[in-house]
Amino acid sequence: MTLTQLTHLQTTHTLEAHVGNTPLLRLERTAVACALPATVELYAKAEWFNPSGSVKDRAALWIMQTAEEEGKLWPGMTLFDSTSGNMGIAYAMLGIPRGYKIKLVLPDSASPERIAILRQYGVDLVFSDGKQGSSGALRLARQMAQADPSLFYANQYDNMANWLAYYHTMAPEIWQQTHGRITHFVTGLGSAGTFMGTTLWLKQEDPAVQCISIQPATAHEGIKGMKHMATAVKPAIYDETAADENVTITRTEAEEMAQILARQEGLLVGPSAAAAVAATVNVARTLDRGVLVTVLPDNGLKYLSQM
Repeated sequence: MTLTQLTHLQTTHTLEAHVGNTPLLRLERTAVACALPATVELYAKAEWFNPSGSVKDRAALWIMQTAEEEGKLWPGMTLFDSTSGNMGIAYAMLGIPRGYKIKLVLPDSASPERIAILRQYGVDLVFSDGKQGSSGALRLARQMAQADPSLFYANQYDNMANWLAYYHTMAPEIWQQTHGRITHFVTGLGSAGTFMGTTLWLKQEDPAVQCISIQPATAHEGIKGMKHMATAVKPAIYDETAADENVTITRTEAEEMAQILARQEGLLVGPSAAAAVAATVNVARTLDRGVLVTVLPDNGLKYLSQM
């Protein structure tokens, strides 16, 4: 066996080698249940197929690799950030084997399942006021990072490597999986990395693709993983002019869609995933034909205690 072959073998047997290349599922039964015409095709990226179970593996890996290449992060350092859960789990799963300690600010309203997972990884957790959501965690993290320069502050909301992860991975996957037929990309806003990176790539490939962002209808909807940008701390990587259209969704619509997906498709999804499909169906109802793609950031297993 040559050195090249050995290196390839070692690489393919790591968790990070399996980040990305997630399935694109056609939600045909959901389309029928929602009375969409047969000429409107509904698809969703099943991001829980990433090793840690969420879309955040893409950004976490890209952020770490970029920081390593820039000489800002090396084994023995503490990677620090705020998170609502999924990004923190991705940091832990991918960062611990690379030799990093993980410290996170997490809203105390995070699901017990996500807190338990992070504790099992040995993550140093600091809890923020859950009533302030992810914005409160972000504000506290900024204060803590400023007070302790020994931390590597990953700062997912302002880090260009976040959206670049989706530009280089998710967008080309969607293009290939739809054979370039995609007409609408519809997804929620959290850190905004998924929307921004995928949108920029798709628009370069085909400016006619409609890229639509989703936000909760109000600041009080409580859809975990989604930001109401008007009242949240706005991520620096987010450009509100990038969307062709911004649509809103309610928690009730998301909960109803979660049941449809479970009972029609056999898909148990998280709150933001259900909200994304509900909003995409609303867009689809305005069309005579089209190929719509949305993103299912994770499945529902980390939310069962709160469903």
